[in-house]
Amino acid sequence: MTASRHDIAIAGGGLAGGLIALALARARPELDVVLVEQGEVLGGNHRWSWFASDLDLAGAQLVTGLRTTHWDSGNEAQFPAYRRRLGSGYRSLASTDFDAGLRRALPPQAIRCRAAISALDEAGIDLASGERIAARAVIDARGYTPSPHLTGGWQVFMGRHLRTATPHGIAAPMIMDAAVEQPGAYRFVYVLPLGANELFVEDTYYQDTPDLDRRLLAARIEAYCQAHGWAGEILGNETGVLPVLTGGDFGAYWASRAAPGVALAGARGLFVHPLTSYTLPQAVSTALAVAAEADLPGEQLAAVLAARARRHWNATRFYRKLGAMLMGAGAPDQRYKVFERFYALPEPLIERFYAARSTRLDRLRILCGRPPVPVGGAVKVLLGRKAA
Repeated sequence: MTASRHDIAIAGGGLAGGLIALALARARPELDVVLVEQGEVLGGNHRWSWFASDLDLAGAQLVTGLRTTHWDSGNEAQFPAYRRRLGSGYRSLASTDFDAGLRRALPPQAIRCRAAISALDEAGIDLASGERIAARAVIDARGYTPSPHLTGGWQVFMGRHLRTATPHGIAAPMIMDAAVEQPGAYRFVYVLPLGANELFVEDTYYQDTPDLDRRLLAARIEAYCQAHGWAGEILGNETGVLPVLTGGDFGAYWASRAAPGVALAGARGLFVHPLTSYTLPQAVSTALAVAAEADLPGEQLAAVLAARARRHWNATRFYRKLGAMLMGAGAPDQRYKVFERFYALPEPLIERFYAARSTRLDRLRILCGRPPVPVGGAVKVLLGRKAA
């Protein structure tokens, strides 16, 4: 068995692991960091998006240098009852640009793709090839896996990158078009104008199971595009299944996932928005925190991230309760009414919601008035019981 020695070894070259490596390269270039990814490229086949208000100055500076698409003229949402234009700027990052940006920023020897991991511990990573990657600190950012210690539903989606035959005329992102058929789940279509003749169209479902029917979703995207007069060349497709967390036992989950002395990051460490499943803002803040504590021994770094994860879990309890109401208090085809009511609230409140920074007043505004789900079901969910 061969061995190499590093300061920090990161298992998983997705968003969380890649941003940690980037933050370390920017803040501590003298450290020997290695990013280990089983796939052929960093980031896989994904697109990550966020509101400009989700990141503070330090966070925005971290992603500077990665090629992102910016919309500063606002975004839209549409429901059966109304259509609304909001002023918030929006950002999006494709995994191809993520991979290219990391390869520009990191030394070639810091990236280990096509490296399947067989095991890891506080002192290093074992590869399936028999190689041992030894390190002072190990961070596990290999992504979320389902756990019996967590409850909730799923956000299931398919996205399509399309080059239209003629200019599509869309100026601003459509964050949520819920004026579509609601087939046993909360469904909405998400549209990003990437260029005059390029669109990203994603069909998304908040549903009770993680089932994803690629043919069905592809057919619905095709029908949506035809209805809007968009035709052309398909440049690529992506699919995803993300957790919508409504509750669980944080301590039991953490104990089942964290090897002694190994730090957890990303969705594996539950650094996610429980209701929207957004991960980029949390991945950015975690990356900056790791860079600030990069000299700690592995066991202490693991404890720092565990404490951050616990604080995040406690701070996002409100969103898990909202998720429980969304998924459990009413009929699946009526779930859209929750967001329809929410998007009628003041824009600053909506921005803070997506950033997981809702104030007490925000929470009261969101919950006050007649709930958009059956009152009896909402009360049962708030009391911790599933609605019938």
